[in-house]
Order: sequence, then C-alpha cells, then structure tokens
Amino acid sequence: MRDVLDEVYPWYSAGEVFGLATVVSTFRSAPRLPGAAMAVSACGTVVGSVSGGCVEGAVYEEAEAARTSGRPVLRTYGVSDDDAFAVGLTCGGTIQVFVEPVSRRTFPELPDVARSLSAGEPVAVATVVAGPQDGPGALGRRLVVWPDRACGSLGSAALDRAVGLDVGGLLEHGTTGLRHYDTVGRCLDGEETAELGELTVFVRSFVQPPRLLVFGAIDFAAAVAELGSFLGYRVTVCDARAVFATASRFPHADEVVVRWPHEYLAEEVSQGRIDGRTVVAVLTHDHKFDVPLLATALRLPHLAYVGALGSRRTHRERLARLREAGLDERELARLKAPAGLDLGARTPHETAVSIAAEIIAARWGGTGRPLTRTDGPIHTAPAPEPAVAPAAPVAGTEPQWAKPPSRLAGGLRR
Repeated sequence: MRDVLDEVYPWYSAGEVFGLATVVSTFRSAPRLPGAAMAVSACGTVVGSVSGGCVEGAVYEEAEAARTSGRPVLRTYGVSDDDAFAVGLTCGGTIQVFVEPVSRRTFPELPDVARSLSAGEPVAVATVVAGPQDGPGALGRRLVVWPDRACGSLGSAALDRAVGLDVGGLLEHGTTGLRHYDTVGRCLDGEETAELGELTVFVRSFVQPPRLLVFGAIDFAAAVAELGSFLGYRVTVCDARAVFATASRFPHADEVVVRWPHEYLAEEVSQGRIDGRTVVAVLTHDHKFDVPLLATALRLPHLAYVGALGSRRTHRERLARLREAGLDERELARLKAPAGLDLGARTPHETAVSIAAEIIAARWGGTGRPLTRTDGPIHTAPAPEPAVAPAAPVAGTEPQWAKPPSRLAGGLRR
C-alpha cells in the first residue's frame, strides 16, 4: 500500500471504488516481496506492480472484477506451462495475491493509516485474506494496530484482542507476513493440521525506514549517502569538522550532524533510535575518529552492518588499536573492512556501489558471487528483520484494547 498510496488516495478521497491487489506470500524466485501492491481505478488507470510484468494482466482483470463486484479474492500464480497464452511467473516462483475493492466504506481506517505513514508513526494493517464469507474472521475484514491503540474489527472482540496482541509484536519488529488463526483467535501457526474455521490474516507492518549512518564528510560519503537514499534508507552524515559537514555538500542526506562520531552514535543508542536494521558506514579512515566510533558500534549486539573504509594496512593498524581498546575477536569479526565487495571500484560512486552491494548481501544472505556461478533460486526467502530485543513490559502500561480477559489468557498461543 505504501508504494501506491500517493496515487490512490485522491481516488479514495473522491469517493471512488478502486481495486487493490497485494502480494501476501511468495515462494522461491518471486519478483516482488509481500506488501507489493497494484491498484486499478474506476477509469482503468493502473499504478504499482505485483510481479514486474509477469501476471499483471491477469491481476488487472481480477482487480476490475473485485472493484465492480465488491467481492475480495485470493489468487495464486505459479510457473507458466508450455501454452504460450498461459498466465504465470516465468521466473519459476509462486506468489499469492489478495485482490479487494477499496473505498471509504470498505476501508474507513485508511485516512488514519495515511496520517501515520506521513508522520513516520509505526502502524500495521491486518487483513483477513482467507476465511469464511461472513461472521467473525470474514474475508476482507481488517484491524489496524498502532503501538498504543487499534481500530477496525475482525468481527469479534475475542478475535480482535488476540490478533491485536500478536500484530503488536510483529509491528515492534517491523515484520510483514501471513498468520493463521481459528475464529476465536487461537494462533494455528505450527499446527500440523488446519482446524475448522481457520482463517489467514496478512499483516503489513509499516515502520520508519532503516537508518544509514555515514561517518566522515568526504566525497565518498556523498556517494554512499546518495545511493543509500536511493535504496530507501534514512541517511545521516556525521563528522566532527563543521567546515566539511554541511547540508550543501550532502544534498541526498536526510540530516547532517556536526558531532564527534562516537558521541553521536552513543546518544542515538541511548535515545532508542538505533535498531537491528541500522547500517553504519565509517569512511574517515582516521584513527582518532575510527577507533572510539567502532569500539562503540561493534559492542552493540544488534546492527545490520558495520563497515569501514581504508587500505589493508590501515585496517591492520585499526584492528591493533581496537584490540588495545578492549574489543575481543568475536566483536572484531563483525567489522566489514575494507568495506565493500570486490568490484574493482575506483571512483566514489563505484565504491558506494561496492559498499551498497555488501550491505544488500548481508541483509538478504547473498553470497556476493556472480549469478552465473551460482545454482538455485535467484531470490532467496526473505530473512526475518533483525530487531533490538523488546524491553520487559511494565505492569499497567498495556493499551486497554490489548488486555484479554482472564478466561482467554491461558488460551493464546504466542
């Protein structure tokens, strides 16, 4: 929804009914991840994509049908057969697409979701994509969950409480995916057999973009910031030297900070603004900046990537200084240095591509090898987003809607 919201919201505001198709699950070499969306307006305008072109025509027809009939549907698209006119994915994967009519009547919570997305407030939308036609857990019912509240309904208070608690945990970790329940809210994930009344809920979590912290206000940092912004990161450039750390030199950064790098990182950690998706790129290759900064970063248990630029000689000296600072071999093993994949990069932008490639490989578990020298699926199954372990809950702080009655407390499977 996020990728098409700007285009579809005027349709919604005008009172139009449009068809919305959302990828809810993938298998093997699927071209788009869960959450990818395509919308079709009343006049036939198309925005977004669910497959990069493979099955867009078929999904377009389903979206048109859902828009006119008012009935949602879950469709599965797999590999094309030998028939040249068959509809399927040429890449060899499988996707499930939920197609639904969207309007003010079917999705009254959309304005609240849009406001949260605009403000960077975490929010999750839980939609029943497989279930009964009516009653609790009916197909297309929706629950919207924030960290402190919820709106909408899946059809019963018990189901709302149980799914709301589950979705709240998924939202905390920025997780998107399918969950399975019975109609009283008992989670069926992990059950060997499906029970009568089972329903499937697609949870789409919207959280703030992951952060890319670039330390060192040099020309290479400008290139890394530009590419990081292109990849969807919220980019911060930090340097202690005010003459170099200026917004005009880093137009693609969301913010430019003049601070000693290790002090800035420590403060961001203390304020809870660093999580398991955060990427740290140290480009200064100056020991007075690098050593205290890397000592701070490498001691953090949850960072997606910590890389440092510099020659192999610089890196050897850096390692010796970090050992003197008390870091052990396990902590040092987390450091990617010299940063980047071996692309033969020379220019700042080529180096930025090299570093970005290593960051992507670390995120998705890629090998960094040429695809011509690998076997198996090109797109591996997405790994769960790492996250900082949640703090222990404080008694009395749970939102009221999330407090189940005592008779249900023992029956919820988490």
